[in-house]
Amino acid sequence: MSLYEKVATLPVRVESYALEDRDREYASGFVRPSTIVRLRGAGEEGIGEDVVYDVLDHIAHRDAGPVLDLSGPRTLGELCELLGELDLFAGAPPVREPSRHYRRWAYESAALDLALRQNGLALWQAVEREPRPVTFVCSTRLGGFGDDPAPSTTEPIRRRLAKYPGTRFKLDPENDWTPELIAEIRELAGVDVLDLKGLYSGTPVDVETDPELYRAVAEAFPEAYLEDPDLNDDTRPVLEPHAERITWDANLHSLADVKEHARKAINSKPSRFGSLAELFAVYEWCEGNGVAIYSGGQGEVGVGREQIQYLASLFHADSPNDCAPSGYNDPSVPDGLPTSPLEPRPAPTGFRWAG
Repeated sequence: MSLYEKVATLPVRVESYALEDRDREYASGFVRPSTIVRLRGAGEEGIGEDVVYDVLDHIAHRDAGPVLDLSGPRTLGELCELLGELDLFAGAPPVREPSRHYRRWAYESAALDLALRQNGLALWQAVEREPRPVTFVCSTRLGGFGDDPAPSTTEPIRRRLAKYPGTRFKLDPENDWTPELIAEIRELAGVDVLDLKGLYSGTPVDVETDPELYRAVAEAFPEAYLEDPDLNDDTRPVLEPHAERITWDANLHSLADVKEHARKAINSKPSRFGSLAELFAVYEWCEGNGVAIYSGGQGEVGVGREQIQYLASLFHADSPNDCAPSGYNDPSVPDGLPTSPLEPRPAPTGFRWAG
């Protein structure tokens, strides 16, 4: 029985649902929009988080309200199939097409949570895998982005290490990284992933492709994964000696994409795949073909962050998972955050942490 088959046959009943504003403004003034999806039925509630990046998409979603009829399906598989058929952006098309996957994941993760709770099961029990402590890295930018022209410095790293020594990082090399800055980073901290942002265009986090920057960071951090490079005639020769460390993220939306691009490892963002069936198929294929997985975060501020931690604890606990508790994303670096490895704390039922 496949992973998906283990949960798809669970009986489920949706009687109503609600959408909750969970937008978060950080001390820097940056706002991360988020909407919590709450599916309700048989005295239980399942929750998921919509991590679409564009504020207007969230506003349209909330303004439309609970307009979908989700009452017909009788199993989780039937409900997920229906969600794949419905237009979850019926009020207005999304600003970005990949957002359709993100919103579907919000509803399917809530549906999984609801089905498990209605059947008195925790996810780890349903898929027959023991949760393990989760190794995580802190993902942070060293400079400004979008309308913020702040230059890159090691201050964001220093702030986090001052409170949480030993934290390891996933960093986004930027065009103003100098040899001196790179050397300073190397002396300060362990870096497990370098996100080169080579597949982005027209976004606040765009980076101009620079073969010399690729060379400098690849050589300075010889153990780090090199994620999403822009491979062209100038960069391929630079990265060829490091080919086994190249990983992909932004272009992975299906198992077919993973099969086409995967090398030694991939970054798996559940919401990029959209559906439970696709995500579980990716887990099984990677496990069967020796491809490592590390999780990717999308700035989740609610249950979505717990859920990617939960999945990491079951399927890739020892990887450099970009699923640090969301406080690590706050420039103020709050006190009292858990450190890596993160102890799993699954709730007695459902797809969420306890407490």
